[in-house]
Amino acid sequence: MGGHKIINQNALHFLTMTVVAWVKIFDTKENLQILVDSLKFCQSNKGLIINAYVIMSNHIHLICYTKESFNLSETIRDFKRFSANAIINKLLSESSNNKSDETIKIFQSYGAANRNNLKYQLWYQHNKPMELYSPKWVYQKIAYIHNNPVRAGIVENPEEYSLSSAKQYMGENGIIDVEILDFGSVEGYISGY
Repeated sequence: MGGHKIINQNALHFLTMTVVAWVKIFDTKENLQILVDSLKFCQSNKGLIINAYVIMSNHIHLICYTKESFNLSETIRDFKRFSANAIINKLLSESSNNKSDETIKIFQSYGAANRNNLKYQLWYQHNKPMELYSPKWVYQKIAYIHNNPVRAGIVENPEEYSLSSAKQYMGENGIIDVEILDFGSVEGYISGY
């Protein structure tokens, strides 16, 4: 969308990946597991380093980069392709489920309108990449990510939300491995934004 491209393929980036029509697809354990497994696959096989994340019901935010011999644009493309195919195939196998049928119709209408898709579209094509140049910019984006569930009214404190890296920035375990960005006080980029 509108000139947003990843130029430096190995630089630290803030990315937003959104499901078409803001469909709440990651509100089931199975779809969430597909998403998490897809990210973990990219970490193990495509050089993806995740520094911060949040998974919401219809979008995800990442701060990430790829190792030198990899390409961030290609890694994210592959992540989106694999996760979309797996989720759509699962939904198609549940065709007697009314919610699945409605969701497939939405994905089909977006796919039909997009010449880059064969039949279905789960993700919007853009990732809204922002290259992160300074510690201040990094702090701001980590705070934005970790406070997303707070702003949505899901939890009162970022570390209470299990689908983000906020707990990891507090020294606890999370569902996806992260490489912590340590620029000083952890509280400086989790609270106060």
